Amino acid sequence: MKQTALFSFSLFLLFSSTILAISPAPAPKASAKTPPTSNAEALSPKPLVPTLPQSPDSSDSVPDDITRILNKAKIFSVLIRLLKTTEIMNNINSQLITAKSGGLTILAPDDAAFSNLKAGFLNSLNEGQKIELLQFHILPEYVSSSNFDSLSNPVQTVAGKDPARLPLNVNALGNSVNISTGVVNASIVGVVYSDNKLAIYRLDKVLLPLDFFATKAPALAPTIAKAPKAAKDNSAAQGEDDTTQDQDNKSGAVSSVCIHRTTMIMLGIALVSVAMM
Repeated sequence: MKQTALFSFSLFLLFSSTILAISPAPAPKASAKTPPTSNAEALSPKPLVPTLPQSPDSSDSVPDDITRILNKAKIFSVLIRLLKTTEIMNNINSQLITAKSGGLTILAPDDAAFSNLKAGFLNSLNEGQKIELLQFHILPEYVSSSNFDSLSNPVQTVAGKDPARLPLNVNALGNSVNISTGVVNASIVGVVYSDNKLAIYRLDKVLLPLDFFATKAPALAPTIAKAPKAAKDNSAAQGEDDTTQDQDNKSGAVSSVCIHRTTMIMLGIALVSVAMM
């Protein structure tokens, strides 16, 4: 019995070893493949302007409330005050709510940009000039951070598009966007906010319109009407002739008196001679 059991156990071990030897090896795991990049991602242009660290995210911001967006950035207190006092803030918010296409782009000077202005400059502007100054910083279309190089100069602003009064030229090169107004050269230093309807970019200088500094021609001084030169010369000549004639008349009168006196003397001498004879 022991030999039979031992023989059976030996056969079992041999059979198990044979099965393990001929069992196929497990298939190697397939290497993870990187998903192909979509054409939209491959062709998406590189932004020309970097996003600022303090920029509000579009998911937790309301695009039709400019005040909330600028306040969250914490560097636009002067701009916010001007937008409110001129009531342009309300116009922008209303336009964003009602506009179905197009959108807006705001070139926003930060507080440091306003502090670099000449002392008392803002206070020297009247209400109309302040409105024009702010409108000069607003483009009536949405411009993404990668599309500044597609703009045509001079660029249209809400203030107008008069190259003689309100020139605004954009030069996008590499990762920089520069703006020239004929008075100042500014640069866009970052994205404050951007969606498909509204874009706000931070400027390092205030864009000053050229017509604020255009030299006006001085008013002409009133002229006193003068007599024509020919008439004056004729009058002078006539005066000289009259004077000469008066002098001639006086000389003639004196000569006549002298002749008359000489004649009387000679006549008196003749009478005396006759009497003596």
